[in-house]
Amino acid sequence: MSVRELVTMGTSARFPTAERNLHGLMLRWDDEGILFDPGEGTQRQMIFCDITATSLSRIFVSHFHADHCLGLAGLCQRISLDRVPHAVEVVFPASGEIYFDRLRKASIYHAAGRLNPRPVEDAAAEAGLEVVSSTSALELIAAPLRHTVPCLGYRLQERPRRTMLPDRLRAAGLAGPAIKNLQRDGFALVNGQRVELEDVSVPRPGQSIAVLMDSRPCDNALALARDAEVVVAAATYLESERAQAEARMDRTALEAGRLAAEAGARQLILTHFDPMYAELEPFLEEASRAFPNVALAGDGRRFPIPRPKKP
Repeated sequence: MSVRELVTMGTSARFPTAERNLHGLMLRWDDEGILFDPGEGTQRQMIFCDITATSLSRIFVSHFHADHCLGLAGLCQRISLDRVPHAVEVVFPASGEIYFDRLRKASIYHAAGRLNPRPVEDAAAEAGLEVVSSTSALELIAAPLRHTVPCLGYRLQERPRRTMLPDRLRAAGLAGPAIKNLQRDGFALVNGQRVELEDVSVPRPGQSIAVLMDSRPCDNALALARDAEVVVAAATYLESERAQAEARMDRTALEAGRLAAEAGARQLILTHFDPMYAELEPFLEEASRAFPNVALAGDGRRFPIPRPKKP
């Protein structure tokens, strides 16, 4: 069975510490490998986490502060060095396209890899959600957040499907290729009788993952997190440093907990901690005051995403 998991490769904000590398997050989702915000040192963290360049299908950059993008320069070259056979889509705020171009061409190398830049308009902070990329199974959604520079939040949304019910299929006389035809057409004819897809299956809502980096609380963050299976949120400060969070347009752990609670999320993963904090347990305690299912990201930690049980 294909893997669905989040790998938090780096969890520090601004600059690395002895225990925490700068931000880097990998989402493995079936045949997709989506890397979010590759900070400096991401290549090395990929080695520790057993992630290869060839496993990357997309790179999403929330904004062009150094701790979220400097690793992109090395990754662009690594994709060429490893001769990644497929094109890698790179999604980023359109206002930062000049920084993407600089990072992509930061030094001399033979550009053998294929990168597909996908700049997303971010000028209007009040703009709503936008589907920026899609496959037959997924929609990848972005929306501007409230930060000191243009910044995007992201959501992976699995398309809804239907679960076939074996007992009903047998009762209807459907088997083998007829079931595939039923799924394709929405109905099938059996001995002159029309069988609807809804008669032999039940709806299965798609899962969703939200990744919300540096931001103050805002409507778009809430919309991206709505009913998500997992919300990965930057929780850069504790409430004791609320003034710094407001000045730097970042989020506290308590605000992350409130966001997950209001959105009706199932799990919250906190990351992107300011280096001033040596201990992270207070982040867990603070967010848990607002939301019950909270976990702390750690460098190299893996979070499996369980598939919903079939009826």
